[in-house]
Amino acid sequence: MNLTMSIPALLFPAISLTMLAYNARYLAIAALVRQLHKEYKTSHEKNIGVQIKILSRRLTLIRATQGFAILSFMGAVLTMLLLFLEMIFTADVIFIISLSSMMISLILLLIEIQVSTKALQVQLKDIKI
Repeated sequence: MNLTMSIPALLFPAISLTMLAYNARYLAIAALVRQLHKEYKTSHEKNIGVQIKILSRRLTLIRATQGFAILSFMGAVLTMLLLFLEMIFTADVIFIISLSSMMISLILLLIEIQVSTKALQVQLKDIKI
């Protein structure tokens, strides 16, 4: 397969939208951590402490997710530059790294979503139907 400029260019909107989604998750979790921290300071509830630990893990995962998405974006840009300079083999290698970075980012997102369900389970633990 011949790598052309249009192939890495297709990643631009996908990566940009992914970064927006990751950033929205990060901001929502950060706000929740601040709110729970205030509640924990006044009540010292164990349940809140557990939730804060889970949210801390989620923030770490989202930060890694964002980092790999950024590497993917930079790889796509570098691939286009290398194609422009007619360094085809190097462009192919960098593009493979870029795609791999996006795959790692998505896997980390899947893990973060699984961790987020644990936080919800902690919240729902004391409600009986």
